[in-house]
Amino acid sequence: MNPRANLIFIASLLLGTTITISSNHWIMAWTGLEINTLAILPLISKSHHPRAIEAATKYFLTQAAASALVLFSSMTNAWHTGQWDITQLTHPTSCLILTSAIAMKLGLVPFHFWFPEVLQGSPLTTGLILSTAMKLPPMTLLYMTSSSLNPTLLTILAILSVALGGWMGLNQTQIRKILAFSSISHLGWMAIILIYNPKLTLLNFYLYAVMTTTVFLTLNTTKVLKLSTLLTAWTKAPSLNTMLLLTLLSLAGLPPLTGFLPKWLIIQELTKQDMAPAATLISLLSLLSLFFYLRLAYCTTITLPPHTTNHMKQWRTNKPTSTAIAILTTVSVMLLPASPMILTIV
Repeated sequence: MNPRANLIFIASLLLGTTITISSNHWIMAWTGLEINTLAILPLISKSHHPRAIEAATKYFLTQAAASALVLFSSMTNAWHTGQWDITQLTHPTSCLILTSAIAMKLGLVPFHFWFPEVLQGSPLTTGLILSTAMKLPPMTLLYMTSSSLNPTLLTILAILSVALGGWMGLNQTQIRKILAFSSISHLGWMAIILIYNPKLTLLNFYLYAVMTTTVFLTLNTTKVLKLSTLLTAWTKAPSLNTMLLLTLLSLAGLPPLTGFLPKWLIIQELTKQDMAPAATLISLLSLLSLFFYLRLAYCTTITLPPHTTNHMKQWRTNKPTSTAIAILTTVSVMLLPASPMILTIV
C-alpha cells in the first residue's frame, strides 16, 4: 500500500478514536465510530486476497449494523428523556439496545461470529489494530454508561463469552483465530466487572492490549501464522520465542506474571459483591483457554513434534529484537510485583 494512503488511514483511526473517547454527545461518539470503521476497511483488504475482501465485507456489515443500533439507542433515549448526553442514558430499552450494539462492536458472545473470520482474513499488523485499538472506543462508551446498564445481562454475556472463547479456541490450528477466541474470552472478564468496578475493566483492557501487542509483534517478526510453522520457528529467534512463551502464559493469567493481576482483582471484587458463584464459574471456564495457551506455548519452545517427517529448520536471524518488543515483553511478564502501586492508581 502507498505509504501516504497508509498514513491517512492510521491518522483517521487516531482521529476517530479520539473523537469517540472525548465526546459527551451521542452523535459525536457515533461519528468517531464511523470514521474508525471506514479507516480500517482498506487496511483489512489491502492484500486483495479473496479472504481479505470477505473479511472486510463481514467487518463492514457488522459494524454498520452496530453503529445503527448505537444511533437508534441514543435516539430512543433522547425521545423519552430529552437528553443527548452519553452519561445520561437512563431509559431501560435504550440501555438494552446499547448493550447489544457495543457487544456487536466488541465481539462479545452471541455477537462474536464475525471476529475470528475477520482476524483470520487480515494481516498480522491489522489484526493487532482490530484486537486492541479498535476495541478502545466501544469500551469507553461502556465505561461512560456503566452505571445505567443491566447487571444480569452483562453477567450472562460475560460468562458465555469466557465459555465460548475458551471452548471454540481448543480445536484451532490458525494462530490468528486462536488469538481472536482469546480476545473474546478476555472481553468476558472485562464485561463481568464493568458494573461493579469500571476502572478494573479499563485496567484489564490496558494489560490485555499490552500482552496482545507483544504476541502479535513477535509473530510478525518471526512471520508465523499457523501452529505447524510455529513448531519450527524456534530456530529462527530462540530468545524471542522464549519471551513469547512467557507472554502467552501471562495472557493465560498464570501467576507470577502480569496477566494474573487483573484476574485476581476481578475475582476479589466479585467476591466482595456477593457474586462468588459467578467468580467460581468464570475461573473454571478460563481453564479452557488455558489449554490452548499451553498448546501454543508448547509449540513455541518445546522443539520439534515427535514424528518422523523431516522438518526444514529455519535459519537463525541476526536481526536484533526491536526495542518496542523488548519493552512490551518486560511489561507483559514482570508487572505483578508493581500491583500495590497500580492499585493506588486504580
